[in-house]
Amino acid sequence: MREPEQSGGDWAALMRAAQQGDAAAYAQLLREVAPAVRSMVGRRWGRGAEVEDLVQEVLLSIHAVRHTYDPARPFLPWLMAIVRHRIADGARRHARKAANEVTIDVLSETFLVDATNPGDDRGADTDALHKAIAGLPPGQRQAIELLKVREMSLKEASAASGLSIVALKVAVHRAIKTLRSKLDERT
Repeated sequence: MREPEQSGGDWAALMRAAQQGDAAAYAQLLREVAPAVRSMVGRRWGRGAEVEDLVQEVLLSIHAVRHTYDPARPFLPWLMAIVRHRIADGARRHARKAANEVTIDVLSETFLVDATNPGDDRGADTDALHKAIAGLPPGQRQAIELLKVREMSLKEASAASGLSIVALKVAVHRAIKTLRSKLDERT
């Protein structure tokens, strides 16, 4: 793909003007570059919504690193490097997603009402958790109640309990360790 001549707008000149604060030149550059980027990504990636996502990522990258463009150098190689890197990032993301996705043909139905979820024993788990919390030493129980049950911030819990933030963190850590061992023994 060749960089457009003066009649179609010189991308390098538009970028130079954009770097000097010309918002109109920058908007024109992005409008002119977008179809070319779409074409480059489409040739390497194919078609679909992922192509549009990659095009948007390229345009965002151009915006984020526009200060790195050297006006003394050609614009197209700089643009192509950004496109190549975003395509590589997209391919890595796609590979990670494909490796971790599991296709499920039939999804089980669940409802909020307990009577419609026959195998659901959350009530038993909740009771066991409450009993385990009640069996904690007072400092650990207070830390769990303030930070995990009431969802207070460390600063709020420190003010309410009179304990330091570090002491609260230690108490929560020890309480969670104790709760895990108690609940694991149950199963």
